[in-house]
Amino acid sequence: MKLFVGLGNPGAKYARHRHNVGFMALERIAERQDIGPWRRRFQGETAEARFGNERVLLLKPTTYMNDSGQSVGEAQRFLKIPVSDVYVFHDEIDLAPGKVKVKAGGGNAGHNGLRSITAHIGNDYNRVRIGVGHPGVKDAVAYYVLHDFAKVEYAWLDPLLDAMADSVRFLAQGDSARFLSQVALSLRDVEEAEEEAPEPPRKEPPPRAKPHPAGERTAKRAGALAENLKKWLAGRGGKT
Repeated sequence: MKLFVGLGNPGAKYARHRHNVGFMALERIAERQDIGPWRRRFQGETAEARFGNERVLLLKPTTYMNDSGQSVGEAQRFLKIPVSDVYVFHDEIDLAPGKVKVKAGGGNAGHNGLRSITAHIGNDYNRVRIGVGHPGVKDAVAYYVLHDFAKVEYAWLDPLLDAMADSVRFLAQGDSARFLSQVALSLRDVEEAEEEAPEPPRKEPPPRAKPHPAGERTAKRAGALAENLKKWLAGRGGKT
C-alpha cells in the first residue's frame, strides 16, 4: 500500500495559496480518477484508491502545515506503510513554475511541512516537488507562498495538475521516472494542441447600407440648387 500526502492548510481562505498546491494535486487526482468519498481520519481527510493491483490512501492533513507530521505519522504507523512508500506532494520554490520532480530523501529546504513529517517518520520518504517559482527576494518568500496563485498562473497550473493526475498510476507502481516522463509528454501534447489551434475567424465589418433612392434625388437636387445659387451670386458681383 502507498500513502500519498498532499500538504496545505485547511480552510477556504487558504485553498488557492501556492503553499496549498499539494492539496490541489490530491484533489485533482481524486477528481480525474473518480476517487472518493473523503473521510475524516488520521487527523486529516482521506480517500482510498486502487490503481491496478496497487492500493493507495490519499491524505490531506488538517493539522495545519507546521504539524503535518502528526497526521502522516499516525496514518503511516497504523497502516504499517514503509516510509519508502510514502509520497508527499508539496510546493517547491526552488523549481520553476510548472516543473515537477520526484526525490527520495534529502533535505527539507526550509519547508515546515516537510520538517514536521521528517520529525515523525524519518527522512526517507519521497518528495513530489511541484515548482511554484521564487519571488526573487528571500524575505518575500513567506508572503509569496501564503497568497493565491495569480489568475495568469492557471495557464500552466491547471495543465500540470491534470497531467499529474492522469499519470499517477505510475507513481502508485513506484515508477517515478515513468510518472515524470508521462507528465512531460502530456504537457507537450497540450502545448502542441494550443499551437495548432486555428485562430478565431476575423469579424468582417457589416456592409454599408445603400442610400435610399429618394435620398439620392434629394442630394442631387440640393447640389444643383447650390450650384445655381453660386452662378446667380457671381452674376450680381457677389452682392446679396
